[in-house]
Amino acid sequence: MYHTIRPASILASLVLLAVSAVSAQAQLEYKNGIIWDRPERVENAQPVCTPAPEGAVVLFDGTDIKKHFNNVQNWVVKDGYAEVHGGTAETKQSFGSCHIHLEWASPAKVSGRGQGRGNSGVYIMGKYEVQILDSYQNDTYFDGQCGAIYKQAPPLKNACRKPGEWQSYDIKFTAPKFDEKGNVTRKARLTVIHNGVVIQDDFELLGGTFWYKPAVYEAHAPKLPLKLQDHGNPVRFRNIWIKEIED
Repeated sequence: MYHTIRPASILASLVLLAVSAVSAQAQLEYKNGIIWDRPERVENAQPVCTPAPEGAVVLFDGTDIKKHFNNVQNWVVKDGYAEVHGGTAETKQSFGSCHIHLEWASPAKVSGRGQGRGNSGVYIMGKYEVQILDSYQNDTYFDGQCGAIYKQAPPLKNACRKPGEWQSYDIKFTAPKFDEKGNVTRKARLTVIHNGVVIQDDFELLGGTFWYKPAVYEAHAPKLPLKLQDHGNPVRFRNIWIKEIED
């Protein structure tokens, strides 16, 4: 006997599968349960457009993003900036303790909300994320907003400028150290200055940053590439440089 499959039944099944998939993903997301105070808003914070100092590696000077980054063949470069498109950028060179300067802008045309609005991230050593997000009049969980150490610490202040306006990060990073057995002997530390405002003050990281599990240290090489995240939003970058710091 042949059975007729009704289109409505197929559609209902597909919707059920989609809902189940979303529910499963939501269950996988790690939430630490900490109730943070809302970071105080700083009005009229201004970007600090610092030229590269002597000894720094200029990762992007507004011309060729492919010179120092892999996985950027689809990124759009024009008018002195590089726009995220189709891949997370990863430096060809590896770095340890360092000072990172970069300037970025979330899309001028507001689309989405929460984590879906102007989302990117600076992954130091590819493991420790300083969040980039359009947090101008855009609520999300505080340890995931702009300037947060993702899922570990919200920014001390919300210094975000309006969508489309240029912003600056200066990040001073002390790399972790591990013994021969893989145990952490020195935890990583981060200071972040956002548009001239200190938003992370020598914060001691709890480990790598993950969306699906608590922070944990996993032994790795003393130097690793820097990554700029593609989260599906056309965030723009310019004036990216990095200077290693002697331990």
